[in-house]
Amino acid sequence: MATTRTATTQWKGALLDGSGVVSLDTSGVGTFDVSWASRAEQANGKTSPEELIAAAHSSCFSMALSHGLAQAGTPPQSVETRADVTFQPGEGITGIVLTVRAQVPGISAEDFQQAAETAKANCPVSKALAGTTISLNAELIG
Repeated sequence: MATTRTATTQWKGALLDGSGVVSLDTSGVGTFDVSWASRAEQANGKTSPEELIAAAHSSCFSMALSHGLAQAGTPPQSVETRADVTFQPGEGITGIVLTVRAQVPGISAEDFQQAAETAKANCPVSKALAGTTISLNAELIG
């Protein structure tokens, strides 16, 4: 069954001097301040669309990788994924780098790399961001 998740942003003012609040409506876990300065300069305690995309991408990739590894008979003990989303004013999002470190007993480095590449290509957020260059650094630990 399909699900729909909802977030709402209330924005006041013009782009450069305005600000807003993003509400995670479906989960109700919180609201987050957002501004142009937090997007193009320093975060200063506020979020940005790119940080929210990074959160979505890192969690989606981690889930996809965990699932793929388990399906292959090598469930992970841990997966830690960092997503770095680069924003260039005037251009937009210019790239995403996923960096994953995982502890997966019984898997070769080559099989782990292949599982990570498959997760990168197939996680729903990667597919939604297909117009963006997505790079991957994968490290099998312990």
